[in-house]
Amino acid sequence: MEYAVKGLIDKAARIAVLCGGMSNEREVSLRSGKNVLKALRNLGYINAEIVDVNKNAAEILKSGNFEYAYNTLHGKYGEDGCIQGLLEIIGIKYTGCKVKSSAICMDKEMTKNLLAANGLNVIKSACIRYNEKLDIEKAVAGLNFPIMVKPSAEGSSIGMSKVDNINELKAALEIAQKSDKKILLEEYLNGISITVGVLEDVENKQVFATPILEFRTKTEWYDYEAKYTKGLTEFILPAKLSDKLTAEIKNMAIMAHKTCDCTGVSRVDFLVYNDIPYVLEINTNPGMTDTSDLPAQANAMGIDYDNLVQMILNTALINFD
Repeated sequence: MEYAVKGLIDKAARIAVLCGGMSNEREVSLRSGKNVLKALRNLGYINAEIVDVNKNAAEILKSGNFEYAYNTLHGKYGEDGCIQGLLEIIGIKYTGCKVKSSAICMDKEMTKNLLAANGLNVIKSACIRYNEKLDIEKAVAGLNFPIMVKPSAEGSSIGMSKVDNINELKAALEIAQKSDKKILLEEYLNGISITVGVLEDVENKQVFATPILEFRTKTEWYDYEAKYTKGLTEFILPAKLSDKLTAEIKNMAIMAHKTCDCTGVSRVDFLVYNDIPYVLEINTNPGMTDTSDLPAQANAMGIDYDNLVQMILNTALINFD
């Protein structure tokens, strides 16, 4: 069944599609922005245009007389609360999660601590701050190999590595610290990788989870290449899980979204190990490229790309009226 979304914003409104930016995910963001602009034009928003965000963003946005910002920025400055704070200062309403939730969810350690404190399952991990005198053996004390090494505040699997022993860990830490000196060391579980979109229907005041997407990669794990190269990942949608587990994971996704004070849209990544779902992280500004997860999940429940864009655009009205 097709899901038609009512536009709540005037078609003549000046809308800046924020993309590009200054993070390591710039190219992905440009792809998201291009797709979103096309959809907005299809929807009749004649005054929507691309804004490639740089250090002059405030000046560009003010001089453009924009009323709304559709945020397709990923990573640092765009997904961590920075652009959100700037937009609030200059008085432009924007899509998706707000300052606090964006900042929390960009930090993997902070997210895991908050989720665990509220009863959600997370994988055993430790967090360190990188320096050349780091005692590596002490850093992994109490953790079992293999270990995933993750920059705490980075996206798209950039800077991540899987290590099988302590001898491989030093090189992995050196790679990760290029993105963030704060590094998460997380036990690797060979389970089922899944992700769930969480969307907010502003008109009907409903928060709901999308169908669960399972992915099987031709790479060892879901790295940057697998995420953005066609053919490297097999998507199973909906995921082949029991009805009971499906319901549990969807409820957990919505709970995680609300626990971190997310609004509008998010995507919650899980690993299912021995039928136990663990929350890995929350993406507050999911990708909107041709190979991105959220558009595929929405489409599986009858929300095509243009209607998904309309639904997310409507979230620019949350907490601003």
